[in-house]
Amino acid sequence: MSPSLSWPLAAQDLDSSTAPATAVRIDVSQNEREAPVHHHRKGQLVMALRGGVTCSVSDGMWVVPPNCGVWVPGGLPHSNVATANARLFFLFVEPGASDLPDRCCTLSLTPLVREMIVAMADRSADTAPDAALLTQLLLSVLSRMPVQELYLPLTDEPRLRRIASSLAENPADRSTMAEWAARVALSENSLARLVRQETGLTFGRWRQQLQLIVSLRSLATGATVQKVSADLGYESVSAFITMFKKALGMSPAKYMRRLGEP
Repeated sequence: MSPSLSWPLAAQDLDSSTAPATAVRIDVSQNEREAPVHHHRKGQLVMALRGGVTCSVSDGMWVVPPNCGVWVPGGLPHSNVATANARLFFLFVEPGASDLPDRCCTLSLTPLVREMIVAMADRSADTAPDAALLTQLLLSVLSRMPVQELYLPLTDEPRLRRIASSLAENPADRSTMAEWAARVALSENSLARLVRQETGLTFGRWRQQLQLIVSLRSLATGATVQKVSADLGYESVSAFITMFKKALGMSPAKYMRRLGEP
């Protein structure tokens, strides 16, 4: 088995390689749950087999629930924060080696893709007799994985950054849009226009998307639906479940079962 690398050193250690793809296990300790803003030449797929990860870039925040992956194109500055129980694999992809998106996105990964990434990380992919075939197959299949819109549009606009930071710190805050507008010295209509202009979403939908990301991250740690609902300030568990089903098409329990650990 190939040795795992500590986070966030993996990218710097592997960026000089010209291999089409290289996979590594990532050790996430209680004291190393965050990789500050950085970038690397290679594209990077962050895959979570257990726990979850949020990945932030200048214009958005992506969530990586269990058995999904977030794709970060090469050269894009980003930061990652993992849950304490996360079991991660990184796949570094040489620019031009695969027809993967040119934007950051969350990919839903099939068991076959997950097992290929694990297999690549668990041995020396550069020397295994079938390494080239495994890499070619993986990159071909990976480019066909469906994109999940598990992200929060962000912006450099300082007033919206302030609101997003406040909501991320206290997602249970149920302040009205009028109250948020007053806090950032805008009228309610002006704030509504600003959010729509900067994110393409209504204020309510934007806040709901942040809550969805927070809920997925919490559920990935093993938190109950009841606890997540309370932490987000919902008056009832059923109200939270209704929001979740409207956003992702199924209940939180069913969604997490579908992403069940291998």
